Amino acid sequence: MDTVLVQVFVYLAAAVLAVPIATRLGLGSVLGYLVAGAIVGPYALNLVGNASEVGHIAEFGVVILLFLIGLEVRPALLWQLRTVIGGFGASQLIVTGFLTAGVAMALGMPWRAALAIGFVLAMSSTAIVLQMLDEKGLRRRAVGRSAFGVLLFQDLAVIPLLALLPLAAVAQSSAAVASDGFLAGEPSWVKLLASLAAVAGLVVGGRYLLRPLLRVIAATRLRELFTAFALLLVVAVALLMELVGLSPALGAFLAGVLLAESEYRRELETDIEPFRGLLLGIFFVTVGAGLNFGLILSQPAILAGLVVGLMILKGAVLTLIGRVFHLTWREAGMLGTALSQGGEFAFVLLLLSAKVGALPAPLAALLTAVVALSMAATPVAVAAYERLTRTRARAAPEPDGKYDAGTPEVLIAGYGRFGQVVTRVLKANGHKTSVLENSVEQIQLVRRFGSNAFYGDAGRIDLLRAAGAESAKILVLAIDDREKASEIVEIVRETFPHLTILARAFDRRHAYELLERGAHVVERELFEGGLAMASSALVALGWRAYRAERAARLFRRHDLRLFDELRDAWSDEAAYATAVRESSPRMEDLLRADIARLQPGATDSGWDTEVRYREMRGADGPGRAVIAPDTVAEDESDTPKAL
Repeated sequence: MDTVLVQVFVYLAAAVLAVPIATRLGLGSVLGYLVAGAIVGPYALNLVGNASEVGHIAEFGVVILLFLIGLEVRPALLWQLRTVIGGFGASQLIVTGFLTAGVAMALGMPWRAALAIGFVLAMSSTAIVLQMLDEKGLRRRAVGRSAFGVLLFQDLAVIPLLALLPLAAVAQSSAAVASDGFLAGEPSWVKLLASLAAVAGLVVGGRYLLRPLLRVIAATRLRELFTAFALLLVVAVALLMELVGLSPALGAFLAGVLLAESEYRRELETDIEPFRGLLLGIFFVTVGAGLNFGLILSQPAILAGLVVGLMILKGAVLTLIGRVFHLTWREAGMLGTALSQGGEFAFVLLLLSAKVGALPAPLAALLTAVVALSMAATPVAVAAYERLTRTRARAAPEPDGKYDAGTPEVLIAGYGRFGQVVTRVLKANGHKTSVLENSVEQIQLVRRFGSNAFYGDAGRIDLLRAAGAESAKILVLAIDDREKASEIVEIVRETFPHLTILARAFDRRHAYELLERGAHVVERELFEGGLAMASSALVALGWRAYRAERAARLFRRHDLRLFDELRDAWSDEAAYATAVRESSPRMEDLLRADIARLQPGATDSGWDTEVRYREMRGADGPGRAVIAPDTVAEDESDTPKAL
């Protein structure tokens, strides 16, 4: 029974079995998919038969990947990486492409086909390289920063390559003609006008229609509807491009670029990411199934020579360019070794090259095998290079790396009146923040005044991760939904235990609950505002401002002490009520006695530096948000000290 459902079942089963093994061996998930496809493909076990229908579905994974890359192409990011992208990345692609093309021409290839081969093989594997650098602790060091710039430029270069590859065809194949969609047979000028109109419509629609539509969808607060609309957007754009004979991947990339500065970018990324991973994985399985073992086994020497030659050529070019861009010899050598393989997009480009007639199908199949084997050989080559140079990477990241300049130190969930104050103070003092807000109306309001906030539910682990939770230091939970806040605290403590959680509490009971769930510091939302108002009321009643402020501070200190004393009883309603009744009169007596001592020249530790520091930060150990005032020393001076 050769149905699409059976093929999908076989592919997924093979991937589920092969990918964990490949990952465990340090070969990466991409190679696992390729091996799985090779095993079940027609040249091995032949379990899937004609896989063309599944292949068409899997190719949509490439379209989604280009959409997500477009979402990352923000002007600020491009400007920040301009030197490495425009210098290092462009140099690598151009030099490697032309040198490889020269070698292909020397071997007898026509110049058009040689250029196609050169620039297809100039690509490196983003998935393998970044994962490998992460594992070795090199991602944030000079090697990792340079690799990121090169890979980003390569990803961007895929778009013009997809558009230019048909021009390298010696003769248009039937597949290429079919790609003109409903314009097949029309004059060239009609196709050109239709293409320009489609791109212009996409730009105008993306600028003036997409955001209002996303705003309406987000206002429903139905996550599945937002996901459906995100997929609908990608499918619609891909279909439009295909109708006018353009690459669907090109349209998806443009749509992503148009939404790169949108407040819905994070939500779109996290909603589409699972589909990208699944479909792209199936795509790699279909590529593996297409590996012609008969062709490979018939010329193993040629295949081995091509793999070794490709890796040596790319490694040498990257090493020399790395030296030009001020990397040390060891760093440049590591960079060249890590990026010496072919890349995932080479499979896409080779498939397209065979379809449009730019390369003969047997040659495209052989080069596909070269790319796959070079990817498999990369971990071995890197391990050999490390042993040769005896410079295994240190796990500690290099501080102040260029590519982490946009990494937030603080995540702020909720951008209402409370969250805005926190954000503004942090930003004014030079700290980078990432803000998530799930109210469409609030996002519109703050953006009208020039501030930035991204739409999304902070209770979603994938969205928190996309916003930078894995590298941030602090989460400020400023939402006004008490049940949701407690839920988020628990999720964050389990998933991102390194984050210090500062949470906004609705009231005293809610503060206890947040601490119980794992929050490190809680702030009752109206407590400080009420104290400030009480201080102002005392001034209006004739108190001197200094005495009024000290009275408010004394109340805070006693209240925090009472808060700490009652913490163990809060979950028992009866015990808590009894404890409040017994402790409140005692607290009021102590407070009155302390306030009575607020006479000119009286000793008060309220302005002591150590006391103020303890009041702000807490002095009772991890997870405590209160201060025990009986442990603080008295200050002999009544004069305020600088903090």
